[in-house]
Amino acid sequence: MLAVDDDLPLTPRRILVAGTSGAGKTAVTRRVSERLDLPRTELDALFHGPGWTPRPEFLDDVRALAASDAWVTEWQYPDARPILADRADLLVWLDLPFRVTFRRVSRRTVVRRARRTELWNGNQESPLHTVFTDSDHIIRWAIRSRHVLRDAVPALSRTHPDLTVVRLRTAREVERWLARL
Repeated sequence: MLAVDDDLPLTPRRILVAGTSGAGKTAVTRRVSERLDLPRTELDALFHGPGWTPRPEFLDDVRALAASDAWVTEWQYPDARPILADRADLLVWLDLPFRVTFRRVSRRTVVRRARRTELWNGNQESPLHTVFTDSDHIIRWAIRSRHVLRDAVPALSRTHPDLTVVRLRTAREVERWLARL
């Protein structure tokens, strides 16, 4: 696993960005895409259909994405992870402290709800009071899933030893790594 100041062994063409909700995956994929002139795909847009229903074509879309020569996307959705990991050159792990990611996901959720921001396929954030009634509300999900990657990324490193993994633990490290890219 590489640290923030380590040089990459190659110029990556297929890049995954892993992190819990609020870690900054979307922002980092956007910036990596721009810096390296690689196409970016947002997995949430492939997964969520209208009414937050999973799209039946999701895994076929992921396979098509993984088969292409160059891309940047998030490493999320358990069924999609192995498909993407098998083709990736680089995984960037945004392993930020929970206090940071929780603050970000909470703020983002409130702002999106207040502005009625359209997300993927016409969906919007749920009313804020549903954080108390919906066990899958994004804020509750962020709390429940905050440790998933602590085991998943090291396991991936063992099963994919040729995959370069960069672990970034602070927002400052993320900025420093992006500046060096």
